[in-house]
Amino acid sequence: MRNVTVATTQMACGWDIQQNIATATELVTKAAKAGANIILLQELFETPYFCQVHDFDYFKLATSVEDNAAINHFKQLAKELQVVLPISFYEKSGNTFFNSVTVIDADGEILGTYRKTHIPDGIPYAEKFYFTPGDTGFKVWQTKYAKIGVGICWDQWFPECARSMALMGAEILFYPTAIGDEPTLDIDSKGHWQRCMQGHAAANLMPVVAANRIGTETITQNGNDSVMAFYGSSFITDGRGEIIQEASKDKEEILSTTFDLDQLAIERQQWGVFRDRRPSMYRTLLTHG
Repeated sequence: MRNVTVATTQMACGWDIQQNIATATELVTKAAKAGANIILLQELFETPYFCQVHDFDYFKLATSVEDNAAINHFKQLAKELQVVLPISFYEKSGNTFFNSVTVIDADGEILGTYRKTHIPDGIPYAEKFYFTPGDTGFKVWQTKYAKIGVGICWDQWFPECARSMALMGAEILFYPTAIGDEPTLDIDSKGHWQRCMQGHAAANLMPVVAANRIGTETITQNGNDSVMAFYGSSFITDGRGEIIQEASKDKEEILSTTFDLDQLAIERQQWGVFRDRRPSMYRTLLTHG
């Protein structure tokens, strides 16, 4: 048996960056003390979700990996608690801006950074204004406890992302997220959002861990307010896509589950979905995509 305990969290965010980091620290610390080895925080948790509007002032929020306050803080906390932490942040690299995750191992060392591949566009998720599509390609990391793949929010709607990470050897998939109201579409996307990731888990026979934010956030621009309510509902699936832990829509919470990675590997072998893939047959579809 090779057991690993994963945790996901959800919290509300305000404009006090240090307070947001402090709240995230409390959640990580509680999860670690309860036995979690890998702990997921939500997307862009240092601030409210500013992508609701187009405003050049918000480019000032971006930092390099080296200068980011959350990353530097959580490097120390990861080492102290001996936990793995994927940290979402707004990255500035030269003259380019990315929606990124830096993965910190349990010794406090940075394993690398993934830049979000799929960037949505459309109010109130106007991310193409702020972020360049990622140039890192999909990535997985061998952490102290497991080999993990991390996608970011809109990535979670694309089966190609999950399958790519699975083919690279990921054992668990993690998705930090910021999703809520859909005023343009006038729908409740929660069920669809969860089912997409449940499908990734089922198709790849590996757990999925998703973290979303909670609360109502108002972004004011030129005297006009853009308001979004985020629906939380962070969750963890098993290797067959069943949701085994789910948070509320509006409360700060921590969820955790323990998986036997060796048993999950056996189940992937037994089902044969990786053995029976036919990549040569998929190339035609790719050329028409």
